[in-house]
Amino acid sequence: MSILATSKAVAEVKRLRDKRVAEGKAAQGLRIGIRGGGCTGFSYLFEWADEPPRNTDKVFEFSDGVRIFVDPKSFVYLNGTELDFVTSMMGYGFKFQNPNVKGNCGCGESVQF
Repeated sequence: MSILATSKAVAEVKRLRDKRVAEGKAAQGLRIGIRGGGCTGFSYLFEWADEPPRNTDKVFEFSDGVRIFVDPKSFVYLNGTELDFVTSMMGYGFKFQNPNVKGNCGCGESVQF
């Protein structure tokens, strides 16, 4: 029962976190989750956590002090998910490899469980 992250994802989160800190902004960790909405019912939440994790959060720690926070309700849907950072001729960005997803929309921004 966990959240995984590839070395590319960890390196990119670290790079972005360090840039954020250099700009004088807080970055306790990266918060990921699930929220209602989108074409197929749910979309991913992906934002900086400026505050320490909540008491109920699951905290996953990776190299270079990279931390990911997940609330308990989202963890039900995200358990076993791997966060990756991909680059291609079409662009670059973070990608969720979630074994719990039953379907997604054409734009790739929304998922179904």
